[in-house]
Formats: sequence, C-alpha cells, structure tokens
Amino acid sequence: METASFTGFFKVLLYFFAFYYIIKFLARLFLPVLAKKVVEKASQQFQQQQQNTNNQNTTSTSDKPKEKKKVGDYVDFEEIE
Repeated sequence: METASFTGFFKVLLYFFAFYYIIKFLARLFLPVLAKKVVEKASQQFQQQQQNTNNQNTTSTSDKPKEKKKVGDYVDFEEIE
C-alpha cells in the first residue's frame, strides 16, 4: 500500500486544473454552436405549430358558418316599491 506524498498531491492538482481548463476551453468552442442549434430547432417547431393552427382555423371557418352564441333567456324585471 502506498502512502500519500506531496508529489502525488501536486499531480492530482495538476490533473484537476488541466481537466478544468480543457473543459472550459471546449465549452467556449461548442456551447455557442449548440445553443444556436437549439434556438433554430425551437424556432422551426414554433413556426410549424403556428402553421398547423392557421391551417386548422382556416379549414374550420370555411367548412361551417359561425353560429351566434346563445347567451341566455330574456327576463323582464319589474320594480318593487
């Protein structure tokens, strides 16, 4: 069994910082591209959803005429003194 040493500790610190900076560098390279793709995909889905609702609205209005809403019965009130 090995005992802990300062060289091993510094080696672990060196690997930790190297890993941290490599991940940080790669994130700066790839996150903007990834974010752009996510935004483009969301935009396409939104446009497709808008087209679907527009198509449904035009087909439903052209198939049958609008009916007047029946609000309720007319009630004639008399004043009581």
